[in-house]
Amino acid sequence: MSGDPDRIAVVDGDLRWTTARLNEMADGAAGVIAGSGGRHVSYVGTGGAMLPLLAFASARAGVPLTPLNYRLSAENLHQLINRLPEPLIVADPAYLDSVQGLGKAVLSSDELLEQARTAEPAAEFPDGDDPAIVLFTSGTTSQPKAVELSHNNLTSYVMTTVEFASAAPEDAALVCVPPYHVAGVGAALSNLYAGRRIIYQRQFDPRAWLQLVRDEKVTTATVVPTMLDRIITAFEQEPVEIPTLRNLAYGGSKVGLPLVRKTMELLPHVGLVNAYGLTETSSTVAVLTPEDHRIAFESSDEKIARRLGSVGKAVPGVEFQIRDENGNVLPPGQTGELFLRGPQVSGRYRGIGSVLDADGWFPTKDIAMLDEDGYLFIGGRSDDTIIRGGENIAPSEIEDVLIEHPAVHELAVVGLEDEEWGQIIVAVVVPEPGTDPSVEELRDFCRRRLRGSRTPDRVEFRDSLPTTPTGKVLRREIVADLSRAATQKAS
Repeated sequence: MSGDPDRIAVVDGDLRWTTARLNEMADGAAGVIAGSGGRHVSYVGTGGAMLPLLAFASARAGVPLTPLNYRLSAENLHQLINRLPEPLIVADPAYLDSVQGLGKAVLSSDELLEQARTAEPAAEFPDGDDPAIVLFTSGTTSQPKAVELSHNNLTSYVMTTVEFASAAPEDAALVCVPPYHVAGVGAALSNLYAGRRIIYQRQFDPRAWLQLVRDEKVTTATVVPTMLDRIITAFEQEPVEIPTLRNLAYGGSKVGLPLVRKTMELLPHVGLVNAYGLTETSSTVAVLTPEDHRIAFESSDEKIARRLGSVGKAVPGVEFQIRDENGNVLPPGQTGELFLRGPQVSGRYRGIGSVLDADGWFPTKDIAMLDEDGYLFIGGRSDDTIIRGGENIAPSEIEDVLIEHPAVHELAVVGLEDEEWGQIIVAVVVPEPGTDPSVEELRDFCRRRLRGSRTPDRVEFRDSLPTTPTGKVLRREIVADLSRAATQKAS
């Protein structure tokens, strides 16, 4: 945490903690955790000040912290909690009922705060390689894995991307990503280390977000793509003066270029930052900076302009490799699987161990390409590849084209089983409000820009796409829905 004890460190509704107060509460909460005998802390709630408090308190008590997705059903929460060794469960009052009946120690977040005010501090100093944070992956394609991030992983991420106490006195960061997402953890640690005031919005609302930026004089903010879309829609409907906002970071899943361009046009004084990272990498490993955005946005050179669709270059200490299916390292411009390594990269899972290779490289399962200047382009997950007539097709190839159609607001391209082709290409489209595109119009739009084999065999229209809270499209749910509809039609 920053060295100024009187600086406001955290704003969470009516709560405003100084650095000294947060430090005192973390000491007391560490005493409560140590006194419970728990070997792990599991948190179920909407976060806010509780996230940095528990992160520091758990570390000082010498046990890992796992923030859980409070949106899960009680049954799913129980399954995850039972995978943690002797946890102390801390839950916001609204979620206490969801964590009862497990035979585990349970404290409400209010009780923890009350006890922390008088508890004796704990003085445990864990080893740097011990797990500090354990996060469950979103599990969009399989059972969630429990990713272990060590103290060294997190320290490396923070210290290589942020300078200690470097923030100006007026700097303030608005955080609305959920506490169980690695971006939420990274935002808490990096902003406190920099000495930047954190303003939490526990329940995202785009209009309230704009008002918070204005009222709290926010200078930086982090959002996921679905949030950015809603913020820009709200801003278009009713513009708000937000002169203090300097940087707006987006990440967590892919953002369509029309939305990026619109944001730059509506908020020309705001520098956009595209941040790419994984749970296993302790948050961000690549950044497309505000300057990168502006240069690409204004360039007439196609090679430079296309960088607006990249996730930028590697952060200090992180290396990238693109490999083919045989493990050979590919040269710039060729597409394969992204491997990366660096001290902030964990690659370790509870119950599985490390998946790093002998040289420390982590297989991301992301299809990617590096250009000759080191800009990284992500093409989606290898699991999402469509195999049509023996030809491998990345959904992003088609999505990047179709999203440019003026009547397409959102879309996802998936493969659906087919007796003749193995799989066919289905584009599921959310139209722009007030438009009514036809199937053939969209297929023709693709056909004019891509090879015929990349043209969607079918186009389906939907009011919305199923996504995780961080904006990742749940492709398996789309495929399941399309498969059910096909089975019903056949019967």
